[in-house]
Amino acid sequence: MARPAAVTGPVRPADAAGERTEAVLSRLQLLVTRKLDGLLQGDYAGLLPGPGSEAGESREYRPGDDVRRMDWPVTARTTTPHVRRTVADRELETWLAVDLSASLDFGTGRWLKRDVVVAATAALAHLTVRGGNRIGAVIGTGAQEPPAPARRWRPAAPPPAGPPTLTRVPARSGRREAQALLRAVAHTPLRPGRGDLGALVDLLNRPPRRRGLAVVISDFLAPPAQWGRPLRKLRVRHDVLAIEVVDPRELELPDVGVLPVVDPETGQLHEVQTADPRLRRRYAEEAAAQRAANAAEMRAAGAGHLLLRTDRDWLLDMVRFVAAQRHARTRGTTR
Repeated sequence: MARPAAVTGPVRPADAAGERTEAVLSRLQLLVTRKLDGLLQGDYAGLLPGPGSEAGESREYRPGDDVRRMDWPVTARTTTPHVRRTVADRELETWLAVDLSASLDFGTGRWLKRDVVVAATAALAHLTVRGGNRIGAVIGTGAQEPPAPARRWRPAAPPPAGPPTLTRVPARSGRREAQALLRAVAHTPLRPGRGDLGALVDLLNRPPRRRGLAVVISDFLAPPAQWGRPLRKLRVRHDVLAIEVVDPRELELPDVGVLPVVDPETGQLHEVQTADPRLRRRYAEEAAAQRAANAAEMRAAGAGHLLLRTDRDWLLDMVRFVAAQRHARTRGTTR
C-alpha cells in the first residue's frame, strides 16, 4: 500500500543524530518508568502473566475456571468446588521480534510509527527485566541494496530487492542489558526494500528455547499468509503477543485533492485524487479488510493482539491491555 510522501528536513550529522536519540531514549525511559510503576503495581513474570506450574493456594470455583485445576481433596472436605491456584514461573525469558521495515518511517499523528515501535520496546523491557527476567530480540529491516529511484507508477514489477537485514540481540537479564537492547532497536537504520516478517518471526523458533513470552512488533502490512504459519508455530511453545502499530491515514484518506504517495519499500510514486469519494470509500474498505484479516490470523494463532495508534496515547493503551490480561488470568480465563 502506498504511503504519503514524507517531508524531510535538513540532514543532521551522525553524531548530532546520535545525541538526539540518546536524549529521546532517556526521556522515554523516565516516562515509561513513572507511568507503569504508578499504574501497574505488583510483581509478575511479564506482560502476559501466565498461570504457571507451581502449586499455590485453593479458592472456590467460579464459572469459567479451568476444570483441570480442580482441587478435589479440598472439594471433598468442604463439599464446595475449589480450584488450585498456581504461582507464575519466575525468570521468564522474553523474546521480541521487532520489525523495522521502511513502512514504519511514516506518521501523521503525534508520533511516527517507528517512534511507537521503540516506545513499545521500552515498555516491554521495563516490564520484563524485573525479577531477574531475561529479554532478547531479533530485529529485521529492509534489504541492504537501495531500491530504484522514485518514479511515476506503471504496471510493472518492482526491481528485485536484496535479502532483508536481520540482527539478533542475545537474551540477558538486568536493566543495563535491557537498555543496550533498546539502543540497538533505536539505532537500527530503516533500510529501503521489502522486509520478510515471516522470516523474522521464524527466527524466534530457531533454536528451540524454553517456554516464555514472544512478542512481535510490526505494522503487519505484509499479507497474513507470510507470517501466519510462523506465528502459529511460535504459539505452540510460547505465550505470544502481537503488537500492531497503525497510523490513521492507513485506515482512511483525507479529502485534500491530488496527493502524491510513495511506497517507501519499493520507491514507486503515484498521484492519488483524494477528492473522489468512491476512491476514499474503496480505500477505507480495503484497509478495514486488511486489519480484519490480521486480527483473524492472530486469533487463529492464539496470540494476544494489542493495537497501538500514532494518534493516541500508546502508553495508556498498553496499561489498559496489561490490566485486562491480568484481570482475565486472575478469573481463570485465558484471553
